[in-house]
Amino acid sequence: METFPLYLCNMIVEACCNSIASAQAAQAAGVHRIEFCVGLPLGGLTPSRGLLETYLEEIYTPTRVLIRPREGDFTYSSEEFKAMLADVSHCVGLGFEGVVSGVLHSDLSLDIERTQELVAAAGPGCFSFHRAFDWVQQPQQTLEALSAMGVHTLLSSGAAPTAAEGLPLLKKLLAMDSGVEIMPGSGVNAANAHTFKSEGFKALHLSAVGAVPFLSTAPKVSMNSPAMLSDTKRFVSQQSQLESLLRVLSDPPQDKM
Repeated sequence: METFPLYLCNMIVEACCNSIASAQAAQAAGVHRIEFCVGLPLGGLTPSRGLLETYLEEIYTPTRVLIRPREGDFTYSSEEFKAMLADVSHCVGLGFEGVVSGVLHSDLSLDIERTQELVAAAGPGCFSFHRAFDWVQQPQQTLEALSAMGVHTLLSSGAAPTAAEGLPLLKKLLAMDSGVEIMPGSGVNAANAHTFKSEGFKALHLSAVGAVPFLSTAPKVSMNSPAMLSDTKRFVSQQSQLESLLRVLSDPPQDKM
């Protein structure tokens, strides 16, 4: 299949791909760059090592890998952060163009120290700071901090549900001329892409996903749990509940009457 001539686009188009099949479609379309992740309905999560290695056998388009160990907020435990650093090192070692990540404090301010550690771990690879940026209270000061630590790209919707709605802030960020590539994302499509191009943005981010029928019949039991999706709550196994079950099972069975 002949791909679209990249030089005619005059701006970077980055596709957020949640599977190798999605990446193959993006590559066939001729996008300039891919952000690879899994768990797109959760905001994106880090792919497994096996999936990353298989990906590189199929995809040659420059790719940055999302480093996010779980869904929800962007404030991580020491164990989670250790895993993130290991994932960054693994992706760099495999030869990916870079990574996409970021860390906030629980007050939704930028965690400068930990983000710096991630940038350093990426070494010569490109580092994109993701949409955790859309939660911060002082976006312009935060962009200055990201620039100072050598972040290459900022993915943002302008602190709004869609980049079109967040365009006023995105334009302010672009006007700062920070040296960081400002890449609008969320709700970007062919109908509004030219708006961002005309404002001077040099990169756009979109997933372009669509539902593809697969199973001919719906399963009797759904494996989705909408009740466990939250930005403000974490869903963690409860020690007390597990201990209660273990106690029940350790008791001798009661004789049936």
